[in-house]
Amino acid sequence: MLPPHPHLRSRPIAAGQLRAFEAVARHLNFRAASEELSLTQSAVSRQIQGLEDDVGVSLFLRHTRAVELTGAGAQLLRAVLPSLERIDGAVRMIRQSAGRKSVAISTWASFASMWLIPRLEAFQREHPDIDIRIDATDIPVDLDTTDVDLALRYSMVQANLPAQARRLFGEQLTPVISPWLLKSGPRLQDAQDLARFALIEASDAHRSRQMEWLSWQRWFEVQGLMRFEPKRWMYFNYAHQIVQAALTGQGVALARMPLIAESLASGDLVEVLPDRRMDSPMAYWLIVGPRSAARPEVQAFCSWITAQAAQTREAIGDVSPEAPA
Repeated sequence: MLPPHPHLRSRPIAAGQLRAFEAVARHLNFRAASEELSLTQSAVSRQIQGLEDDVGVSLFLRHTRAVELTGAGAQLLRAVLPSLERIDGAVRMIRQSAGRKSVAISTWASFASMWLIPRLEAFQREHPDIDIRIDATDIPVDLDTTDVDLALRYSMVQANLPAQARRLFGEQLTPVISPWLLKSGPRLQDAQDLARFALIEASDAHRSRQMEWLSWQRWFEVQGLMRFEPKRWMYFNYAHQIVQAALTGQGVALARMPLIAESLASGDLVEVLPDRRMDSPMAYWLIVGPRSAARPEVQAFCSWITAQAAQTREAIGDVSPEAPA
């Protein structure tokens, strides 16, 4: 490895220098930059000179009435612009949220779009002074170290969940179809009739023991049926995509009851074989971060979501008691 250049400095670049650099690069004019920054032209010139000294190269070509970026200046600007924008955005969010009550929730995208978000308007109507932030991710977050207040998770009942985990509801899977496809397509009276339709399932259903419960193969086994080849297969990697395909009449989906209860109640989807529901070992859990549990706004959200979960349990016929892991 070559030794570092003896004339190049290694100290961090001052934020003020980067602000001055960005303003001059945007206006290509020292006077306009100084007016924007409320500094004298000589102060801006000193900032730019200091930055060039620290970087070790010229960042601007000075002409009589204007300046232009050098190649090095253009390269630095590409890095500085998004960095300053992110900093300014973060500061705006901090300023806006200062003194406000808020609840940050981590959950996965399908649950957020299919169950949580449609219900949130009711919470906000009851608590207009509480801001809600939803971070949709499949990666579990550490509630001890992040700024997330609570997590809504999908996990096996036997999983190693924290002691404070609260079961919201369990799960069954059932074949569903759009009413117009049911009326216009081949007759569907028993499980064997599914062979005349496209079957929709999770694309990753066979990659883990947990996800295998979402597969048609598992459903066939539980029903004591021989697997057959349907009209065609359709695979999606998100639950909301599976349900959307069924809603638009593209086939029969093996859907999770808690996520489609509203669609069944409204008639947007039809449960074609209600006596063939399949119990799943999966459940939906509420986990509250220990640092957030005592805050009134978090407690209000937990009370609200617990009441919403009770309605879902009633809608899907889940009679299992709420229980910790």
